[in-house]
Amino acid sequence: MTEIRTPRLLLRRWLDDDLVPLSEIQADPVVMRGVGDGRPRSLEQTAEDIEAWEEEWDEEGFGVFAVELLGSGELAGAVGLSVAVTPAEVAGQVTISWRLGRVFWGQGYASEAAHATLEFALQDRGLDRVAAVCRTGDRASANVLGKLGMQAEGTAQDPVHGHDLAVYGIDLTQYQE
Repeated sequence: MTEIRTPRLLLRRWLDDDLVPLSEIQADPVVMRGVGDGRPRSLEQTAEDIEAWEEEWDEEGFGVFAVELLGSGELAGAVGLSVAVTPAEVAGQVTISWRLGRVFWGQGYASEAAHATLEFALQDRGLDRVAAVCRTGDRASANVLGKLGMQAEGTAQDPVHGHDLAVYGIDLTQYQE
């Protein structure tokens, strides 16, 4: 079982007990406004998300981690890697993404979890490059990507939902621990 410990977080594979807390996070329209179509997700959709993330772990050797607070054991959200299908500018590339419950915002958890995940991708899994996309104007996500050392590479449009996206990337040669 793949686990990563940071000073405050445990990044781990998904457990059955994670479904309800993640569903509560994904039911928040403010959390989900930058994900997919921006709509909250139901319990059933959250179960499908976890199943898909676990399948990617099995197929690719990487995926989306559950983010647990070490101090309390609370599920704070999700962070991880996936092979992008869209937009075309990153299709087929490994991308990093995250979503945390609103009560966990503004405390550095997203940056801490994303940094550990990027290090896992580039050093443990031997990937040469990781990309990311975020909605244009999402300053919080852009700030995290900047902290990771990811460089803005251009823009794209979500082909399904139509919103504008900023595209970021980092190569192994650019990565600084």
